[in-house]
Amino acid sequence: MIISIKFKTNFKIPYRLIILQHKHFLRLTDSILITNFVHQNLKKMKRILVYTLLFVFQLGFSQEVPKVLKTKFSKEALAQKLQDESGKETSIKDILHQHKGKVLVLDFWAGWCRDCLKAFPKAKELEANNPNIDFVFLSLERSKEGFDKSLEKHEMTDKENYWFASGWKNNFNNYVDLNWIPRYIVVDQKSDIAKYYAISPEDPEIQSTIDKLTK
Repeated sequence: MIISIKFKTNFKIPYRLIILQHKHFLRLTDSILITNFVHQNLKKMKRILVYTLLFVFQLGFSQEVPKVLKTKFSKEALAQKLQDESGKETSIKDILHQHKGKVLVLDFWAGWCRDCLKAFPKAKELEANNPNIDFVFLSLERSKEGFDKSLEKHEMTDKENYWFASGWKNNFNNYVDLNWIPRYIVVDQKSDIAKYYAISPEDPEIQSTIDKLTK
């Protein structure tokens, strides 16, 4: 049954139509208010999303110091393959063998890593202060093209560089508990690990370890 409202003009408006139009108006008003709210707070929402993603990322890649500080490399870790700038494959074992008899610093980095780039000045200072120590740079770039571009961009072509074509997760990185970059490992003259975990070139234990090994 349709209820009608009678006006003096004898023009009848269906009551049901009034209710439907009112509901439609409310929905339209709500949509406009929500749209305006989203538009006005879009920057804040983007910022919240970025912070959330960073938080989730840090949960997966924590700076927590490993519980076991290893002193030797496993056979599986030593067998891990890398590529040099020309694309030629080599292994961690071969790299360590080339530097046997000298103190070696392994520097893990990537051009996309902001903390690595911030650490560059102090890393260069560490290298300059230890001219008799060998430094090898291990890149975590996502592609060979990215590896080549980063070396050029950051003036690294005069250094000994290698790239993990296998990506972050591989036998070597898993073995050394690579959970953050930059990362530094000091290797002694016998190719054993002297300083297992450092995430800053300013870590005083890097220099103190070098000093002990070169006395």
